[in-house]
Amino acid sequence: MILQLHKKQRWHLLIDVDTQKDFLLPTGRACVRNQAEVLANIRRVIAWARRENVSVISTAEVYPNNNGCSEIGYCLDGTDGQKKVPCTLLNDRASFPADNKNALPADVLLAYRQVILHKRCIDPFDEPRIERLLSEVEADEFILIGAGTEYAVRATALGLLHRGKNVSIIVDALGSHNKREAKLALRKMQAKGAKLIMTENVAGASHLRPCIPSTARSVAGEEN
Repeated sequence: MILQLHKKQRWHLLIDVDTQKDFLLPTGRACVRNQAEVLANIRRVIAWARRENVSVISTAEVYPNNNGCSEIGYCLDGTDGQKKVPCTLLNDRASFPADNKNALPADVLLAYRQVILHKRCIDPFDEPRIERLLSEVEADEFILIGAGTEYAVRATALGLLHRGKNVSIIVDALGSHNKREAKLALRKMQAKGAKLIMTENVAGASHLRPCIPSTARSVAGEEN
């Protein structure tokens, strides 16, 4: 069993979904449509986690390169685009490869502030090691950010909810490729029990006042 961080104290856990260069940088091979706003908000949430000593579990897609002949054209093993965006990395971290094992140090969440788990698929619960950690870890609130809303974020949130976890999703810190599909994904996650919030709800208001698309604002507002 994974040793828990706290026995009695209320605590949060940040789930950082696939915040990789191919998804979040303009030069990425599968860059999300709302890249600029999302990356700014992800940076703020990570800064909040660092400041408040909130532990982070990160997932990262990685696919075989096959000497440039891979069927999937993004997040290829060994490429720069597969790496996480630098602002999403904490100094005290450990990384685990994608394989068919579920072995993890029992004290992994006590020893490291950030645990990075690679996956060869969109749904993290298809990877034995990630499935074990996300199923066994306990927290009062699992807070989700990352990319993409209609795929990996959706699968992560629904998997956590299915396992009885309390999930909050930071809507304006999610990247997506299709606005309509992202909106439908948010509605499904909300219908299953996820709470939709905004960056300022956890990290406070920003003096930069980034422009929030009306879709994200309206979906988040339906929670009120």
